[in-house]
Amino acid sequence: MKSTSYEFFKGLWKENPTFRLLLGMCPTLAVTNAAINGFAMGLATTFVLLGSNIMIAALKKLIPDKVRIPSYIIIIATFVTIADLGLAAYFPDIYKVLGLFIPLIVVNCIILGRAEAFASRNSVGASLLDALGMGAGFTWALTLLGIIREILGMGSVFGIKLFGESFISWIIFILPPGAFLTLGLLLGLFNALSKKKAEAN
Repeated sequence: MKSTSYEFFKGLWKENPTFRLLLGMCPTLAVTNAAINGFAMGLATTFVLLGSNIMIAALKKLIPDKVRIPSYIIIIATFVTIADLGLAAYFPDIYKVLGLFIPLIVVNCIILGRAEAFASRNSVGASLLDALGMGAGFTWALTLLGIIREILGMGSVFGIKLFGESFISWIIFILPPGAFLTLGLLLGLFNALSKKKAEAN
């Protein structure tokens, strides 16, 4: 029997959507050229994940098995629309950058995967913790990628300049190849850390 806290903390490391499960690669690679973009996308995804997990866990007994996937998508799309309109209204600058990737949260395999694998089989409370953990794990992963790429590519973090005029930026890190390169290096690092931890145990 897994503890209640496990449902939250698994998303931060053991089942991290980005570094362990390799889910949601499209926004991970596309929007993390700056820390604020990765952070905003992570929060938007967490909001959708939280809302949809709670709703699906609450309604699972009322949703016929034959139409469960279309029903889940309608629920997810509702929360994506709320997130999309909210960002457009209150954070237009970030919305312009994230653009198409907010509506694409509907088909993000993290969201539908948690709905099918977890929320549809567990209580509202457990589903809430699962959503918070997975969302937090996705958010910190995208933010970390954004921080590394922004520092190397622009010499700043969250728009704050870190170096003087003599700093030579590595433009490749804010371009698509930089996303693959940074993600690959981080995956190698996390795999090495996990292997070392497993050997220690």
